[in-house]
Amino acid sequence: MSDPVVAEHMPLSTRRWDAAATAAFVAAKEATWARDGLGHWAILVDGRYVGWGGFQKEGDEWDFGLVLKPDAFGLGLRIARRALDLARADPRIPFVTFLLPPSRRNLGALRRMGAEFVGEVDYAGAVFRKYRLETASG
Repeated sequence: MSDPVVAEHMPLSTRRWDAAATAAFVAAKEATWARDGLGHWAILVDGRYVGWGGFQKEGDEWDFGLVLKPDAFGLGLRIARRALDLARADPRIPFVTFLLPPSRRNLGALRRMGAEFVGEVDYAGAVFRKYRLETASG
């Protein structure tokens, strides 16, 4: 999270990432599991940590987020597809939202997955582009 390449696309991440900040962040993410029965995972590929991501309940919607280390950026679509397969199998998740900062320009994979642009939203004081992907097979 402290890597400048990663931080460039995380407008809400304004703190210094020391041990205390990291522990607080992990505790907050673990709390979503306790509250909602679903949350974020540490993502490993071939036993190597490549990032974190998953689902977080935002009001009545499940938002999907994915943060990868720069050397793992090419794995995003593969990881997202596996996570979205889980969402499609979960009756609690009829659709997934994605909140992307305006700094994210390469959105072709998101569109190819079938996500549709909803509009711009303010989230915690930052502007994000919101997309929605239906997961329930009607």
